[in-house]
Amino acid sequence: MLLVATAAASVSANDAPAVKHVFNDYQTLLNSYLQEKRTANGGLVSAFDYEAALADDQTEGLLDDQSEQLAAFDVSTLDTREQALAFWNNAYNFFMIQQILTERGEGELVSSVWDYGGRYNPFTDNVFERQMFEIDGTDYSLNEIEKGILLGAEFEEKGWKEARVHFTVNCASVGCPPLRESIYTSDNIDELMTENTRLAFNTDRHLRVEGDTLHLTELFKWYEQDFVDEGGSVRGFISQWADEAIVEKVEQTDSIEYIDYDWSLNRPGNFPEFR
Repeated sequence: MLLVATAAASVSANDAPAVKHVFNDYQTLLNSYLQEKRTANGGLVSAFDYEAALADDQTEGLLDDQSEQLAAFDVSTLDTREQALAFWNNAYNFFMIQQILTERGEGELVSSVWDYGGRYNPFTDNVFERQMFEIDGTDYSLNEIEKGILLGAEFEEKGWKEARVHFTVNCASVGCPPLRESIYTSDNIDELMTENTRLAFNTDRHLRVEGDTLHLTELFKWYEQDFVDEGGSVRGFISQWADEAIVEKVEQTDSIEYIDYDWSLNRPGNFPEFR
């Protein structure tokens, strides 16, 4: 059974630091190896320098310590929507980085998360399906964290489900909305979900208008129902969170095409913006 937050305890002023504290080691990794860059259109790209992380003697200890923190963390202490959203977003993003850094065939980084199996090797479970990430004594897959918890039925019943999560979880790929250099906390989760979504809409990799055609990241194809449920339609969701200038451009389009998702590893060398 998936373990999600319960409301067993009352909310207090001392609850907020819990999520921030448990991800100290992950924050150190981000501080050391994540690169962010604003685009000319007001968007954002980010890349993780896996090579630098692997060359640094501190990395293995940070990964191990962070994993131990999560394995021992009591998820029943996540009393609020903000704590739960921040915690599970951070957990997903940390485990994705940990996976890339620790499972390397012949010592080499994968070129794409699909190198682990699934798309090109159907005889091996893909990285999103493997139940190998321990939290509170239970092994989760990345799909369980994202689709079963953050976008799952229990969060939906509580009013915690957020389509903006599609712009806060990061699949270690160039085509994915950017990882941020700050972890999510109960204090910043709503602000950063909104900011990440807006920044994605200002980044050509995720949204662009050409003539009367709206080009969108394939996230809108794969998870269309999430965006429809929240915004009434894909365009309605965009109108909720995009800058006014983007909304005006979108309103002038009458067809949608999808941008091929770039599954290349989100290392600096794979982004034109960092070359």
